[in-house]
Amino acid sequence: MQRSIHVGAAQVGPIYKEEPREEVVERLIGLMEKAARRGVELVCYPECALTTFFPRYLLDSSEVDEYFERSMPGPSTQPLFDRAKELGVGFHLGYAELNGDRHYNTSVLVGKDGEIIGKYRKAHIPGSRDPVPGRKFQHLERRYFLEGNTGFKVWPAFGGRVGMAICNDRRWPETWRVLGLQGVELVIVGWNTPLTHYRRAYEYSRLAEFHNMLSLQAGCYQNGAWAVGVAHCGEEEPGYVLMGQSMIVSPWGEVVSLATTIGDELIDAVIDLEAGRDIKEGVFNFELYRRPELYKVISETSRSKAS
Repeated sequence: MQRSIHVGAAQVGPIYKEEPREEVVERLIGLMEKAARRGVELVCYPECALTTFFPRYLLDSSEVDEYFERSMPGPSTQPLFDRAKELGVGFHLGYAELNGDRHYNTSVLVGKDGEIIGKYRKAHIPGSRDPVPGRKFQHLERRYFLEGNTGFKVWPAFGGRVGMAICNDRRWPETWRVLGLQGVELVIVGWNTPLTHYRRAYEYSRLAEFHNMLSLQAGCYQNGAWAVGVAHCGEEEPGYVLMGQSMIVSPWGEVVSLATTIGDELIDAVIDLEAGRDIKEGVFNFELYRRPELYKVISETSRSKAS
């Protein structure tokens, strides 16, 4: 028996600092319309898909909130929700959320009826709070975002069990395992990953795309789940480049569709949500093989015990 769903990763290319949200939303709608013409049922947009990736700047306090959404949908994003309902297409959207005076890096899962099914706030916030001397561009996510408080949830949606993660979350095996223990069948993860001016050394930086693929492939295989990984990417200003490499990955860890540009691009695939069953009942049969009594150090400490 198959449980198939047609999914798409709507990669978003450069968004420039002065680009109005309304123009960005028009781009997103264009990708959604292309997805609908292909028969896509669930289109996935990336992390912080509505603005330029602002954590590279040291902003005045008076500037910060302009990058955040006070409601979802709001005046700028309502047309996206309306068009999705008209087309009968569900979607995933990452954005910067202002909740009262609290700032989160957030994503929502939206049904074919245009109604929000679930919300997730990014748990693993990378970068620094204070600027690093000597860097042309900064990575100040910890200055602008609080650590998320939603936890890793799984929602019954689109005929399966769907979870969300955001950017740096994909690198952490705990993210995937917590979702896997809830029977997740599809994980949606968006990212803004700088290729330059972030990592400590070239030897590490040059492996960014390898690490991206490795994280998704391992997470899918070890938990018997599909993933749609989608980038906000491209050169947003001279010398500042965000990685693309949007992809759809199977429960066997196989990349079944891969973006080839660092601009607006739609990739898609028909996936069978039953495909992960053999993994879940075989090599990663949690009930049969897991030894949680030996894993307590994972939840008991946040630091390495190596001397």
